[in-house]
Amino acid sequence: MPSLKSRLPPGLPLVLWWFLSQLLPAATVVVAARVLHSHNVLHIPPLLFAFTAALSIPLWYAARIVFGKWRIKRRAARMGAVLPPSWEGRSFGNMDLFKECMERWTKGYPGDSFWNNGPIREFNGLYSVTLFWDTMYITTDVNILKAVLATQFQDFEKGEGFRDTLKDVLGVGVFNADGEMWKFHRTMTRPYFSRDRIAHFEMFDRHADVAIKAMRERFQNVRRSSSFGHCVHSLKHDLPYAHNDRPSPEVAALSKGASALFSEAFANVQGALAMRLHTGWVWAFEEVFRGRTKGHMEVVDAYLQPILEDAVRKNRSDANETEKDDDGETLLDHLVKQTEDPTILHDETLNIMIAGRDTTAATLTFAVYLLCLYPHVFKKLRAEILEKIGPKGMPTFDDIRAMKYLRAVINETLRLYPIVPFNVRVASRDTTIPNPDPSKPPVFVPAGVGVVYSVFMMHRRKEYWGPDALYFDPDRFVDDRLNKYFTGNPFIFLPFNAGPRICLGQQFAYNEMSFCLIRLLQHFSHMELDLSAQPLDARPPAEWVNEEGHRSNEKITPKTHLTLYVQGGLWVKMTEASDRDA
Repeated sequence: MPSLKSRLPPGLPLVLWWFLSQLLPAATVVVAARVLHSHNVLHIPPLLFAFTAALSIPLWYAARIVFGKWRIKRRAARMGAVLPPSWEGRSFGNMDLFKECMERWTKGYPGDSFWNNGPIREFNGLYSVTLFWDTMYITTDVNILKAVLATQFQDFEKGEGFRDTLKDVLGVGVFNADGEMWKFHRTMTRPYFSRDRIAHFEMFDRHADVAIKAMRERFQNVRRSSSFGHCVHSLKHDLPYAHNDRPSPEVAALSKGASALFSEAFANVQGALAMRLHTGWVWAFEEVFRGRTKGHMEVVDAYLQPILEDAVRKNRSDANETEKDDDGETLLDHLVKQTEDPTILHDETLNIMIAGRDTTAATLTFAVYLLCLYPHVFKKLRAEILEKIGPKGMPTFDDIRAMKYLRAVINETLRLYPIVPFNVRVASRDTTIPNPDPSKPPVFVPAGVGVVYSVFMMHRRKEYWGPDALYFDPDRFVDDRLNKYFTGNPFIFLPFNAGPRICLGQQFAYNEMSFCLIRLLQHFSHMELDLSAQPLDARPPAEWVNEEGHRSNEKITPKTHLTLYVQGGLWVKMTEASDRDA
């Protein structure tokens, strides 16, 4: 859908604007010299003139940095606040910190970049870092997250820099919008997530049957490994094959249908956006001539465009009918009733797909992984399912609400692997946030500075979750630890965000994941990881064994783009349940 996107590479306008702003001092020198020369006040030799104009650029930049720091200290003092401790590197522009963090982000465990090996612990959950003269705050403090996301919501937004970084993909969608545009999207989408929609178990059942049928067919064909966590649309084609189980070219071609190509391109788009976010404003210089997302978005748009056009045509046709049945209405059907603007529909659909498709699929993938890794949890969960639902029963809304251990397993999965592990909010005006040390003044946040926060790291802090915070244990959500840690401080658990931007589909996601896990454990009595099928480049490094907690037991490599995922997919073996297993 090229008409919806700028034809310019996304980095070009930003780089041009940057160069123009940097030339301002030199332009001022030129104008001043010409004015003085025209009035015979001062004559500057051409060589000296050129040298002065060139020198004015770094001098102005240095002066702006020094003056900026002085102004920030003054503004902080006026608000009775202090600045956070700063993590300083040893090279120009903190290039050494940038290289170190990028290396750890691409090759390490989630959080290794700024969190595990940075000064986050030394500075008690909050510090600032300046990379290429762009300052950001880094935090895992629960009270700061509470302020940024909820109690001081009006002081923070996604920000112009965030929107510029993601707009060639997310456009004006809900995740890339602030202010009135964000309110518009929330208002447009909210009615769809009614009680009837979030408990649409007949729909869940249809898609679960498709997934389980595909898995059974693979097992019956003596293909002993399968992957879990893919979009149900890809199940119209053959499941992926392991690196050590290559099919014939004819069979392999079946797994490369349009939906599979879309899924691959969509994942690549998110990887490109994540790279931009991690490299900061310098990403624009790498995309002056061609954007990272261009080729992938061509595939995504080619797949999405006819779906949007069909939805619009269907809505116009339905508008002529006097009686309509909304039971089978999809979210897209709902959206086209609100607007037929092609840009809004395109952007909102992509935003919602990231929110609903990738997040749910990845969480189910991690849940299956943990059930394989901890057989006693699998056994206990399956016993609850068979007791409450039976081996073939259809779960109801009330059944799922009553299944405490099922919710505990999902919550513990979301605690260790929150699907949006890192995020950012930008101060829309000068403000303050709580100091991690309550005995000290609040911390000043200048307008335009981003507060980067990690739910992933906060969920693993022992101060909030107890001495066993780094270990997988669903019982923490049903035993005394629930009241000891979570009940009195619910902001320590934020897998669905919090405050006004809390996920609208939270209960829908819980019901969908619960239903899928119930169906899976009804049909399969045993699951285990197929480590031989795991791609060689997706296996965890040997040194993780020496780490504390669950990380030492990792058998896969969790990675992150906009959301968390399993590198190389999850490969498992499953045993179909028999009557005596019930």
